[in-house]
Amino acid sequence: MAFASTDRMAVVVPSGLEGGDTPVKVAGLPGTTLYARVGTLLATGLHQVDNPVFGADGNLYVTYSGTRGQEATVSIFRIGRNGAREPFVHGLVNPTSMVVGPDGRLYVSSRFEGRVYRLDDDGGYEVIASDLGVACGLAFGADGSMFVGDRAGSIFRVDRQGRTETFANIPSSVAAFHLAMSPTGDLYVSGPTLASYDSIRRITPDGRVEALAVPFGRPQGLAFDHAGVLHVVEALAGSSGVYAIRPDREPELIVAGAGLVGVAFTSNGQMVVASSDSVYSFPPPA
Repeated sequence: MAFASTDRMAVVVPSGLEGGDTPVKVAGLPGTTLYARVGTLLATGLHQVDNPVFGADGNLYVTYSGTRGQEATVSIFRIGRNGAREPFVHGLVNPTSMVVGPDGRLYVSSRFEGRVYRLDDDGGYEVIASDLGVACGLAFGADGSMFVGDRAGSIFRVDRQGRTETFANIPSSVAAFHLAMSPTGDLYVSGPTLASYDSIRRITPDGRVEALAVPFGRPQGLAFDHAGVLHVVEALAGSSGVYAIRPDREPELIVAGAGLVGVAFTSNGQMVVASSDSVYSFPPPA
C-alpha cells in the first residue's frame, strides 16, 4: 500500500500481475480484505497521444503516432476481440486522433499534415479535409458535421459537403486538443497549457464557449461512457488517472495510473485506458 485515508487507498501494482479484482490485505486490520480492480494489458509498444477507439466492428484501434514527421512502420494497429493485435494502416504520418463517423468508418487526423483521413476496411485511406493547422482532436455532431481541433487555438467544423469553417476559438495548447461530443450536442474540449490549471471547455451548438468550474492540471483524452457520463484523463503527476465528471459532484477517480493519455468505452460499459505506450482493459461494472 502506498497511501491510505478514510476514503481512499493507493496501492502499487507489481509488474506481471494479471488483471482483474485483486485482493489487498491491510496491515493492522485482520480479516479485512479489500479488492483493487487491475486493468488487463491488451497491447504495448504503441504511441498514443489521444484516445484509442472501438470501431463499428467491435475491434479496438490504437496508433503508433511517433515523433513529429516520423512515418512509423505501422501507423494504426487493430486489436481483435480475442486480444490479437495486427497491423492495420501503413504510411500515415503522425496519426493523432481517431473517431468513428456516422457512416461507421474510422477517421484519423494527422497533426503533421493538418489533414483528416477516412479509412477503408482494408486499411486504405483518403483525404477528407486538409489545411487544418496542427490537427488533433476529432468528433462528429448529430448532423454529420465533423469537428477538428487545431491546437493553435481553432476548432473547425467540416460539413457533409466538405466545407470548412472556424466554429470556435480557445487558448492554444502545448500538446493537443482532445474532443468529445456529448449526447446533448455540446462539444467538450481539453487542451493542456503552461498554466497551473486548465479547464475543460464546453462549446454549445451555436459556438458559445464555456469553461467548466472543475480545474485540471494536465487534462488529456475525453470520452462519454454508455450512460452519458463524461470521463477526463488527468496527466498531472501525483493526480494522474481517469475521472468521472457528474453534475453537482466532485470528480470521481475511476482509474489511477501514471502517464495516461486516453480512454474509450464500449456500449456495454467496457473501458479501455491508454498510456503513451500501452492499453489496458477494464470489464463493465458488475
